[in-house]
Amino acid sequence: MRTVIYPGTFDPITNGHLDLITRATVLFARVIVAVAKNEDKHPLFSHEERINLVKEAIKNLPQVEVTGFDGLLVDFVRKKRGQAVLRGLRAVSDFEFEFQLALMNRKLDPNFETIFMMPNEEYTFLSSRMVKEIAKLGGNISQFVPQHVSVALRKKLGFE
Repeated sequence: MRTVIYPGTFDPITNGHLDLITRATVLFARVIVAVAKNEDKHPLFSHEERINLVKEAIKNLPQVEVTGFDGLLVDFVRKKRGQAVLRGLRAVSDFEFEFQLALMNRKLDPNFETIFMMPNEEYTFLSSRMVKEIAKLGGNISQFVPQHVSVALRKKLGFE
């Protein structure tokens, strides 16, 4: 079964992430969304909360599973028997970092393959960081994230 791993912090998951996940289901029989623990980024939501938000967002996509991970991505991919890793590219600025990351992962494991996908044009500007900033300032984020994420974010920030 062709499996792709889509790793990220997903703090929180956005419609841009969901766009890539949905499109990946057309290319792969199995998509694993790997929610990174990554405490270095000081996420707003806990690891468990982020996993649950993603699970709720993909509940209608039966070929997608969600799991948390901590450690090296190459080890996680081997453990899950993934054939490739999916990374989103919104702009040229994303490419440089993602390219370096892909080359380092390939150096750690020569069988490591990275697939870059661009989100739908309507999401090229979207990032979790921007969504959190808009929400912190009381802005409407409903067009950027699933409804349950909007509710969770407003609650986390003390607006509800």
